[in-house]
Amino acid sequence: MQIINFLSNIAMPLIVLIIIGYGIIEKNKVFDTFLDGAKEGLIIVLNIFPTLIGLFMAIGTLRSSGIIDLLTKIFTPILNLINFPSEIMPLALIRPISGSSSIAVATDIMNKYGVDSNLGIIAAVIMGSTETTLYTIAIYTEAVGIKNTRFVLAAALIADVVGIAVSVAICRI
Repeated sequence: MQIINFLSNIAMPLIVLIIIGYGIIEKNKVFDTFLDGAKEGLIIVLNIFPTLIGLFMAIGTLRSSGIIDLLTKIFTPILNLINFPSEIMPLALIRPISGSSSIAVATDIMNKYGVDSNLGIIAAVIMGSTETTLYTIAIYTEAVGIKNTRFVLAAALIADVVGIAVSVAICRI
């Protein structure tokens, strides 16, 4: 365990030293290259910022409107037929949209039902097997200037549904 702690403590400084050493060997101006990268990063952040504001507004509106609770109530009879726990539905709905909101929902599930409960385990597996799809697509496509995403959203949401369904099925076994 001490070796793992030691390696994790020196990992980042070692990587920085390797990059600087490689830059010196290749006769690159390491600091100037770093500054150029930082400038490009700031430009990307400025380009992404409106998208982030829009996503945060949508997430806040979605959470405070009560629509997630309404959808959960609507889908509960169907979920009961397929043996899908309705308590997980808020997490399944919010996970593709927001990472921080889904962490809050998963934490609520774990606080209410227990970390080692079946619902707590399902929530944890869903968190690990799905992605914040809408956020990721919006940020990455905006960062590189892609306007036509074609089937990316549909494929990613299908992957999320499969990830959630398989998470529930595996945890039920």
